[in-house]
Amino acid sequence: MDFFNAMNISASALSAQRERMNVVASNLANIHTTRTPEGGPYRKKSVVFEAQDPAGPFESMLQDRLREHVKGVRVAGIEASRKPPLRVYDPSHPDADEEGYVLKPDINLMSEIVDMISASRSFEANVTAVNASKNMATKALEIGQ
Repeated sequence: MDFFNAMNISASALSAQRERMNVVASNLANIHTTRTPEGGPYRKKSVVFEAQDPAGPFESMLQDRLREHVKGVRVAGIEASRKPPLRVYDPSHPDADEEGYVLKPDINLMSEIVDMISASRSFEANVTAVNASKNMATKALEIGQ
């Protein structure tokens, strides 16, 4: 695997983790949203990742097929939760039904924070991988001087 391939794979992971952090931030921002334009409470969203072939010229793709095949990652989509909303008794809430219950998003604050920390650590790890590739390329150029 060459330096550029390693950087492309890490860059794809950086992009995917950035999207994951944005989705988690959206979930946290809407944790108390009981009314959306679609109707009903906000639905928790999750990012779905999938493997992605590294883009490159034909020769490098052929070499990858001949050696070990490495892949990057990309966001395949963002899915809304299918879990039903929580029914919370709050008769003073403007969105309460006749019985005094309000439908609220089924979002766990602690699990979202853990997901945000995990995305942040993954992002940092990929930045470290990019920097390591850059340093190896720099050292290889210095050897040639």
